[in-house]
Amino acid sequence: MPKDKVIIQIFWGIALLLMGIAVFFRIPQVMPEVRKIEYFSSSIGFVQFCFYLLGVLLVAGGAKKILANVKLLREQDPSSPSE
Repeated sequence: MPKDKVIIQIFWGIALLLMGIAVFFRIPQVMPEVRKIEYFSSSIGFVQFCFYLLGVLLVAGGAKKILANVKLLREQDPSSPSE
């Protein structure tokens, strides 16, 4: 993969990671509003679980994308110090 595409993928991974972290900070602020919706009031635990699962998937996906593309970038650039 060309180096510029790998760098774009790294930035995309960073964006995913940051959005996942933002979901964790946003959940406590949103849940009182969700509780007010009568349709969701009976299954609030499931809704909260889904929000946290979304955050975990975003963080994990972003971290995986960052690590895979940094590894690919290091393999493409032989002048960088290897570990």
